Amino acid sequence: MNFYPLFTPAAGMIILTLFVWAFMYYKRLSYVMTHKIHASKLSSPDRVDKLLPDDVNAPSNNLKNLFEMPVLFYVIVFIGAEVPDHSIVSNLAAWSFLFFRITHSLIHCSNGRVLSRFIVYVLSTASLIVLVANVLYQLFTQTS
Repeated sequence: MNFYPLFTPAAGMIILTLFVWAFMYYKRLSYVMTHKIHASKLSSPDRVDKLLPDDVNAPSNNLKNLFEMPVLFYVIVFIGAEVPDHSIVSNLAAWSFLFFRITHSLIHCSNGRVLSRFIVYVLSTASLIVLVANVLYQLFTQTS
């Protein structure tokens, strides 16, 4: 398989997702063990949300976010690999998306300000829109 530059920021997104997943369990298990909460009280997401404080649930909420817009990112990266798209626009958009998603996760997992998190989310979405538009443009204008 040939090197495809957008696979690197995609790998970065996977690493970010795994890090947030591990951090979520660290926060939750630390809290549950410190407060001696029995596992039966954590039988559903609703019960977990009510029982654990916001700062403990923040990584879980961020993990859910990492399975929303990033799914489109992964799909468009693979479509771009088939085109193949090696454009600077797509590369910058993909790296920008990764940067803004890392920033979003740092803010979200530290229970940071909602407005700051929203601004970074909008910027990551704008990066994703540019990436999607560029890859699709190349896909539909490609001459074989």
